[in-house]
Amino acid sequence: MTEPSFDEPEGINPRGTVIVAAGRGETGQAYARLGRRLAADGYRVRVLPDVTTDLTASLAHAEKVLVDDALPGPKVIAGSDTGALFALALAGRHVPGLDAVILAGIPVPVATGGSVDLIGWEAEVEARTACPNHQRLLGDGGARPGALFSAPIPTELIELAGDGSGGLPALGLHGSADLVSPLGQARDLYPSGGSARLVAIEGGRHDVLNDVTHRTVAALIVLFLERLRLGTDLPLIARPAA
Repeated sequence: MTEPSFDEPEGINPRGTVIVAAGRGETGQAYARLGRRLAADGYRVRVLPDVTTDLTASLAHAEKVLVDDALPGPKVIAGSDTGALFALALAGRHVPGLDAVILAGIPVPVATGGSVDLIGWEAEVEARTACPNHQRLLGDGGARPGALFSAPIPTELIELAGDGSGGLPALGLHGSADLVSPLGQARDLYPSGGSARLVAIEGGRHDVLNDVTHRTVAALIVLFLERLRLGTDLPLIARPAA
């Protein structure tokens, strides 16, 4: 399996590795913007397209990447939609090399079957993101039409994700205007306590990593990664002055 890759600028020491696990219907192309942005801050990024297409192969590939000594730590899985469940599944299995998880838009685990587009492509794009640039990208190969609402969430993935983050540091990101997986219903699916934090993105839709607030979301991710570099208890870097 060959994944889209984004590396730190030449001459910059790498600060860690982020493995992005895409959700239902998404291709690696959907995360080029995020990959470039994190790479500019010194993080190596590897993108796994729709992990539900072949769950067994995706799990095996992620585990292989996590123990690749050529990639710097800390190593983090950042998953969107079913990719977030995928990240939790890896954490719950205590796979070697995984230091933390970033979870975006965890889907409420109600699977739907069939192969038809239930609401139409235009409505699906609107449910995914309000960002006009990302909307255009979705229509230009960034996602498979109909997958978000017709592709079932694998039962195995729901079961594997049920054990939580395995005690690893976790950053949750969820749009307050997510109609695909409403925040009120999804809240309890995120890890809580310890070094786990859930952030609601005001007005955010389902693809919160690629919504109009993508700059803010990327900044939150970088801050989380920088704190993780200091320790698994996520020591503060910036705080209000007394």
